[in-house]
Amino acid sequence: MRYLTDRKRAVGMGASKTGTEHHWFMQVTSFALIPLVVLFVFTFGCALGGSYEEVVSYYSRPFPALVALLTLWVGMLHFKSGAQMAIEDYIHGAKGRLTIIAVTCLAYAIAATGTYALIKLAFAASGVTIEIDV
Repeated sequence: MRYLTDRKRAVGMGASKTGTEHHWFMQVTSFALIPLVVLFVFTFGCALGGSYEEVVSYYSRPFPALVALLTLWVGMLHFKSGAQMAIEDYIHGAKGRLTIIAVTCLAYAIAATGTYALIKLAFAASGVTIEIDV
C-alpha cells in the first residue's frame, strides 16, 4: 500500500509529461517573436523594392541579416511546436506521428534554406561565392 495523495501521484504525470515545458516554450517564443517581427518588418521594408545590388549590400550588414535569421529560426521553432500540439490533439496513431515528422522536417528545411540564402547574400557582397553540389 502506498501512502501518496492523489495530487502527489498526479504531479508530473500528464499524458506526455512535457506539457509545462511545451507551454513555456510557446510563451517564450511568442514573446520573442513580438520584437523580432517588428524589427523584421522595418528592416525588410528598407530593402523592399531595391535592386539586387542594393539588397545584397543591405543584407551584408550584420544587423538586418541577424534580425532576419533570428525571426526565421524562432518563427519556425514556434510553428513546429504549435503544429505539433494541434496534430497531437486531432490526428492519432501512426498517421499522427508521420504528420509530426513531416511538419518537423518542413520547419527545419525552411529554416535551413533561409539560413543558406542569408549566408549567400552576406558573402555575395564580398565577392565570395558559395556553392553546394548535391
